[in-house]
Amino acid sequence: MKYVDEYRDPQLIRNVVREIERQIDPDRHYRIMEVCGGHTHAIYRHGLKDLLPDNIELIHGPGCPVCVLPMGRVDDGLSIVEHPGTILTAFGDMMRVPGTRGTPLEFKARGSDVRMVYSPLDALRIAQNEPDRHVCFFAIGFETTAPSTALTLLRAKELGITNFSVFCNHVTIVPAMRAILDSPDMRLDAFIGPGHVSTVTGCRPYEFVSRDYGKPIVISGFEPLDMLESIARILVQLREGRAEVENQYRRIVPWDGNIPALRAMAQTFELRPYFEWRGLGFISQSALKLSDAFAAWDAERIFDVPGVRVTDPKAAQCGEILKGVLKPPQCKLFGKECNPEHPIGALMVSSEGACAAYYRYARIDEPAAATA
Repeated sequence: MKYVDEYRDPQLIRNVVREIERQIDPDRHYRIMEVCGGHTHAIYRHGLKDLLPDNIELIHGPGCPVCVLPMGRVDDGLSIVEHPGTILTAFGDMMRVPGTRGTPLEFKARGSDVRMVYSPLDALRIAQNEPDRHVCFFAIGFETTAPSTALTLLRAKELGITNFSVFCNHVTIVPAMRAILDSPDMRLDAFIGPGHVSTVTGCRPYEFVSRDYGKPIVISGFEPLDMLESIARILVQLREGRAEVENQYRRIVPWDGNIPALRAMAQTFELRPYFEWRGLGFISQSALKLSDAFAAWDAERIFDVPGVRVTDPKAAQCGEILKGVLKPPQCKLFGKECNPEHPIGALMVSSEGACAAYYRYARIDEPAAATA
């Protein structure tokens, strides 16, 4: 299969592993963060960690939008469906994310009209088919999914559909990376840059990483050869004392991004002054809200959303894991009270969550006593 088989070729993979071994300094410990949750799953699904020298430590970053959504925002979204005549729609990975009064699926089981959709346009079609009901879309995701929400809003405005709204929780990756770099807990040598987000943003937004912090960053694809080549490129930069933005995922990621998608986002969204991230706290200008031109479709202006803050369960250590301070098996609840069948923290819920990846692929190999 094109773009799959050639990136899983065993001989090419062996060649890149030898290049990694050639570039590495055996007396140095390397800490490299993979920003995207999709990369975390690729690392463990393909057993890439076992191919790397022991002194390369991969740190899991905050690039899973479900994982960084604070519990209070889940409660806010679920409060909307309690208004009579309202339908709440959401992507599938949101359906099992717990708020303080349950998950969207549990609300559905209790009689609320909560529906899973595959795109925001599905939610808009429901609004067209049920004009006597109000349909709210629980929007979540980084720049990867924000354009689809933006295009749906433009379509709703064009068609004059007024029984549709968006509860906007789109976040942006660059402020979160800056917060991690500024954290006194974090000591990183380099980043494997997010592949999905970069298909929209391009590579230029990451220039601050090398310019202001002196860290290499390589935008990477998700196949085994993609990720190993990205690590090899990082090691070359570190050995040569360089810090640059490189684009390994050129077959998908344009350097300047997806201009029509960015234009649609600029038409419909504006930056929030600040937004709370699970595990990272409040980060300024790190999330999007609907612009004034789309106030008529903004669920937060239509409904009385409580806007409460909720403290995560004390025993769950999602924040430390999101910052890379702890590994999932070091959480007291991992694999016990918190598991895929009964997730307590969001990192166990999402298909891109670090805890879900460890539970599925690596929990036997990662003892709880391991140090971060």
